[in-house]
Amino acid sequence: MRWAGGMLLGLSLSGLAACSSGEDSATAGDAEVEFWTMQLQPQFTEYFEDLITAFEADNPDVTIRWTDVPWADMQSKILTAVSAGTAPDVVNLNPDFASQLATRNAWLDLGDRVPDEVQNTYLPKIWQATTIDDQSFGIPWYLTTNVTVYNQALLEQAGLEQSPRTYEELADAAQSIKAETGKYAFFITFVPEDSAEVLQSLIKMGVSLVDAQGQAAFNTSAGREAFQYWVDLYQQELLPREVLTQGHRRGIDLYQSGETAMVSTSPQFMDTIARNAPDISAVSAAAPQITSTGAQNVAAMNLVIPQATDQPEAALEFALFVTNEANQLAFAKAANVLPSTQASLEDSYFSTEKAAAESTPGDRARVISAQQMENAQVLVPAMENVKLLQKILYENLQAAMLGQKSVDQALTDAETQWNQAAP
Repeated sequence: MRWAGGMLLGLSLSGLAACSSGEDSATAGDAEVEFWTMQLQPQFTEYFEDLITAFEADNPDVTIRWTDVPWADMQSKILTAVSAGTAPDVVNLNPDFASQLATRNAWLDLGDRVPDEVQNTYLPKIWQATTIDDQSFGIPWYLTTNVTVYNQALLEQAGLEQSPRTYEELADAAQSIKAETGKYAFFITFVPEDSAEVLQSLIKMGVSLVDAQGQAAFNTSAGREAFQYWVDLYQQELLPREVLTQGHRRGIDLYQSGETAMVSTSPQFMDTIARNAPDISAVSAAAPQITSTGAQNVAAMNLVIPQATDQPEAALEFALFVTNEANQLAFAKAANVLPSTQASLEDSYFSTEKAAAESTPGDRARVISAQQMENAQVLVPAMENVKLLQKILYENLQAAMLGQKSVDQALTDAETQWNQAAP
């Protein structure tokens, strides 16, 4: 694989040092940069070995030491490492978790370290997603925007001509599918520690989560309508009972077994269905995300540099190399994800499909996913204690779904709990 460094290779280590604060130690002699990724081995081992070799060839005084950490272990490992002062120099995290540590001054502020002309190569909304309290704590890397994967056979049995595009249409579809097929339209988890999909759905219905001061902003007419929406679906038995107890993985299993008609997931799932459930794959197609406001969510991965690094210039040079336009495009093609650089996303790979005879469901899902980037953004803002906000909202919503609280009481209680806990 040939690696193109592009314009960012022109930024030498000494050039980046000029963007750093004077208190940073200069890179002297051989610098070793420890780089952690999240569950990218063994599928992309060769990719990163080639990438690192290319970087080291252009930067002979820098050695990259790469460690891949299992997804389930990353949060605990990085928390332990940051607390012990043994954190790696470059870490692959998502903005949601990274922002929680950003408020504790765990990461370098990259806003003044990365020149404006380099910042401008990234998608503006995605760069903003790595900013909190006017500090840029990460460099955007790869993205995914979920699509709605649907079972054409089940929709046809229910008399539906297309997959629902809004939450209003989704509620109508849920009734038709249950009445005509005996199956559920979809699964969405309300488990507080699991997916943020319900949290995102509130925003897609027009709900603001917090105001400019970080106080609750969801106890409004829009919030009541959104809470009532989920309460009605559950109490009308149009959602599986286990949405209260099982996570997003259960939704994947139900779709692959033909028990639900739709699932919100990444385009890569098309390949998974083809392997695990070829019969379901044969009747599966992709449509855009469901939204009632036009808001669409994107999940982002970024690279952060711990405050305690002793190689800030070398670490930043490597992070910018990994995420430059050419290397993002190469990784996006290899991993079937989206790049966060503007020029890479404009590549024809993301805007055109192969000839109809060669096109796969995965190809079509990828194009739909890329088209959504015009409006997509990280809907849940980077903020301290965002997981606590999700827990408070989900637990109160569950109580309303079970009839333990009215919708108004659930919203009032959630508002009080968050405002008392918010920093």
